[in-house]
Formats: sequence, structure tokens, C-alpha cells
Amino acid sequence: MTKEITTKLLVIGGGPGGYVAAIRAGQLGIPTVLAEGASLGGTCLNIGCIPSKAIIHAAEEFERARHQAAGSALGIRVSDPQIDIAQTVRWKDGIVARLTGGVGTLLRKAGVQVLKGWAQMEDGKTATVQLQGGESVRVRCEHLLLATGSEPVELPSMPFGGPIWSSTDALSPDVLPRRLVVVGAGYIGLELGIAYRKLGVEVTVVEAAQRVLPSYDEELTEPVLQALQKQGVVLHLGCSVAGWDARHGVHVRNARADEFALPAERVLVAVGRRPRTAGFGLESLQLDMAGRHVAIDAHCRTSMRNVWAIGDVTGEPMLAHRAMAQGECVAEQIAGRNRRFEPMAIPAVCFTDPEVVVVGRTPGEARAAGLDCIDAAFPFAANGRAMTLESTGGFVRVVARRDNHLILGWQAVGRGVAELAAAFGQSIEMGARLEDVGHTIHAHPTMGEAVQEAALRALGQALHI
Repeated sequence: MTKEITTKLLVIGGGPGGYVAAIRAGQLGIPTVLAEGASLGGTCLNIGCIPSKAIIHAAEEFERARHQAAGSALGIRVSDPQIDIAQTVRWKDGIVARLTGGVGTLLRKAGVQVLKGWAQMEDGKTATVQLQGGESVRVRCEHLLLATGSEPVELPSMPFGGPIWSSTDALSPDVLPRRLVVVGAGYIGLELGIAYRKLGVEVTVVEAAQRVLPSYDEELTEPVLQALQKQGVVLHLGCSVAGWDARHGVHVRNARADEFALPAERVLVAVGRRPRTAGFGLESLQLDMAGRHVAIDAHCRTSMRNVWAIGDVTGEPMLAHRAMAQGECVAEQIAGRNRRFEPMAIPAVCFTDPEVVVVGRTPGEARAAGLDCIDAAFPFAANGRAMTLESTGGFVRVVARRDNHLILGWQAVGRGVAELAAAFGQSIEMGARLEDVGHTIHAHPTMGEAVQEAALRALGQALHI
């Protein structure tokens, strides 16, 4: 017999968007049920953002040790370093376990009822959740929130399994392959490809576009390209893959239709992600779709009354922090507050080496929008803190309106620039002008001084260049 419960809000999916929405709803006194069949935290905490950054950090530390073993300008000498990849994976898994356990604690604290099982929608007010223990629960709700996330795209010629890795597989290797081919030079492929190269693996990247990180502007990606070449990552740009076999490896076709093979023990396919819209009865709701993803308005409402959708299932940008902000927005609306999801900018960070950050409009985007803008960049080569960190590559760039100096965008490439994303986002959301940033005292010596200097340079007042 199926048990039946009633709640005001039912959240399908316990990833960043879903669990944040549930926590905020609970804080606001909304009776809330969250259904998640896998682990709380979704892709981000379990097999995405967090574990990938852990592997990237471990790879950076190992590379640093190898660099010191070869002779360091800092005078540091170490013996030949080795890496125990099994221990690295255990350390990574420990971080994931602490974070996902913390999410569970926060949900309980907020009074959210968590159902560990897969939900199947019957209509916009009802879902049946098949619990892990075998029994099922029918949940009737007043509001339904879809937060089902996304999944990696497979190539028909190379389905995931065995030596063909998805990003999930690449985060928990049993052994390090001698040779790895990465299909796709977007942020996922390059983040993991660079990490594996630092771990001592021979890495080759195949990309259909003519350059790496094709969704970013070329000026930003040039330092990344130079770093890839310096690190010994082999690039085949403007090429497509036709398949794989154990004897020859990955079959690649270039723009002239010439075909060649790349030997590899493992192949990481990182050609993008798609909204997860199948397997939970979405078709029974007959919602309006925008291509592959669920269409929503500025309130995160779908075409059906009291059915909401957030995060990757609603399309680009597929970013955890976007989903979190949307989740909070929906919870507050259900509680009767007047909210809209219309941010001035959503930061995008690529954790390559060097890192890349984009917040707001780039110079090209501003021109395409018909805006009369000025832009200026300040190189880390002229930043004292960057020199002491041996990280003088890259720059900070600002984009502002010419008439009133309103800041429309920030971009940066360099070591550790991901941490500048908060300052970039705040300045745009608060309507800052070049004078506001340029005349704010920045601590010395810090990488953040490059932010001030970029604003000053746009004003024609640069001090250190």
C-alpha cells in the first residue's frame, strides 16, 4: 500500500538549486518535502564542482613538488615526489562526504522532510516517490519545484563505459592512465585535462572549434593556450572524433577529412551537458519547452500555475550559483514575497591554469549591443603580489559606458582570479562607476590592486603602468 502525504512545496532534486530552495522555504515556515534518489548536493557536490576542484588542487600540489625537485628559484629542494592516486581519491571523497552530510543537517534544521528516492510525476500536484527501501510515497503538493539538473552528453560513437570516461569517471580513477585523450576543450575538458597533465599523464585534447574555450573571447583564452603548450598538452583544434578502439585509440578527422589515430588508455568525453528532462514524468505536465530545457519567466515560473523550475533543467548558464539564487527566489515567492530573478550579471569561472573569470559584458558583447563603451586592462606583470607568487601572467579588464562610466563587465585571467569574482559581481549589481572602484583604497600588496588599476587606466589615470 502506498503511503500518502500532503505538503505545500515539493522539490524534485536535491542539488544546489533544490536543497537551497528547500532550506529557504523551511526557514520561511513553508511545509516542504524534498525528493532525491541519489546523494544530496547533486552533481555539484558529488561529481562536479567540489570534487573537481579537489583533484585540481591535488594536481597543483604534485606539480609544485615536481617543480621543486627539478630545482626551484626559491631555493626549495625536495626528493623525487610520488602520488598515491587512491589516497587522493579517498581525500576527495572525504570532502564530499562532509559537505553532503552538512546539507542533510541543514535541511533537518530547516524542518524539511527528505525522501530518499526517485520521484515520478503524475500531474502538477502529485508525484510518487519510490523509496530506496522498496516502498513508495505519494506526495500531494500545492507548489511543485523542478530542480532535476543536467547530465553529460554522450557521443554516439563513444558511449560512456570502460575506457570511455565521463567527467564523473575522471574524478575517481583507480589508476592514472599513461595517455589520456580529452574530447572537448570547454571548461570541463580543460580543467580536468590540465589536472591530469600535472599528475604526469600524457594529455591530448581534441576540439571541433578552432580554439580552446570557444565560448570565451580570444584575448582571455590566449594565456590559457600558452599555458597548455608550455605544460605539454597536445592540441588538435578544428578536429572531430569518429570513434575509438582498443588497438589504435581515438580516431580523429581534421578539417581536410584526413583521419588519424591517437593512442590512449582512457578517453574523457567532455562535449557539454544537457538538461535532465527524462525519467521523472515531465511529459505528463505538458510544460512549454525552450529547445531541450524547461521554459521559465523572470519569476522562475513554468507555463503551469504553481509549477516552478530552476537550475540546469532550465538551460544556460548551467552554474550551481545560478541555481542556488533561483531556488532562494522561488522559496520567497511561495512565502508571499515579491521577488524576480533578474541579476545584472552571473559570474562564470573556469578553473584552468590560469583561471578565467567573466562577469557581465565583454568588450565584444558591448559593441554587439550597440553600446559606446571603453575598456582597459591591467597586467599582473605589473603587480607586486603577482611577482612574489611567481604568477605574473594574465590581466584584469574592465568594460564601462563611455558617457557615465557605469561598469558593465569585468574579465580576468591569471592565477587565483576566481576569488575576484565576488568583487566583480558586487560592483555591477551595485551600479558602480569607474571612479567608485578606482578611488576605493585597495590593500597592498594584493592581486586585487589590479582591479583598481584597471579602473584607473580606463579613466586615463593609471599609476603603475
